[in-house]
Amino acid sequence: MKKTLWFWGCLALGATVHGEIKTRVVDYADGKTPLQGYLAYDDALAGSRPGVLVVHEWKGRGDYVRRRADQLAAQGYVVFALDMYGKGVFAKDHEEAAKLSGVYFKDRERMRRRAGSGLKVLQTQARVDPHRLAAVGYCFGGTTVLEMARAGMPLKGVACFHGNLTTPTPAKPGTIKTKIIVFQGADDQWTAGGIPEFEAEMKAAQADWTLRSYPGAVHSFTVKEAGNDPSTGMAYNADADRQSWDSLTAFLADLFK
Repeated sequence: MKKTLWFWGCLALGATVHGEIKTRVVDYADGKTPLQGYLAYDDALAGSRPGVLVVHEWKGRGDYVRRRADQLAAQGYVVFALDMYGKGVFAKDHEEAAKLSGVYFKDRERMRRRAGSGLKVLQTQARVDPHRLAAVGYCFGGTTVLEMARAGMPLKGVACFHGNLTTPTPAKPGTIKTKIIVFQGADDQWTAGGIPEFEAEMKAAQADWTLRSYPGAVHSFTVKEAGNDPSTGMAYNADADRQSWDSLTAFLADLFK
């Protein structure tokens, strides 16, 4: 029990954690906006490694996305959880999160630029192979990584978890060079309605894409903090979480084989 408490305490402080996984916060900027990301990697692995960018959900870069970064680092990737909102900015509730994320939903070029600043940080890490990169996003972050793919950023693949799938600037044929995988709750009242439009866009763009839908899963199905009451519209679904995570790990392994 003491080791468990020590691990999570170190994680909250951005310090070195158990085993060979090293973590630290990274200060960077997008123009004049100060940002702070979270880097995680296995110090025991020699040579350059594939890099994975992780984009947080709509509240900001908090505990959830750091846990996902650690999970991916334990699989051998160098992982950078970027900051979309600004150093120290984290929504206290869903109303504030809607306002913060709404700025980017209304301005997709700004969303792409802010995400691109985080990608540059990952690309320049000494342990990262800049030619083997992927991006994973949750909710708001899922929308963000899809926009990165639409913008033609240098990524081998992107994975979107319970994100908004539609865009005001659909991809044109041949512009998407990265593989895309989408994990969607079939009963997500906020995002499932965008599936037909997304599928039509991907087909028209001649993209390499996969969509996995989980019956009974609602929004935030991978987030334990969302609770267990699907009637609220947001709830954790252990089966969908496990299945989508297994699919993600297989997707990344195939990208970088």
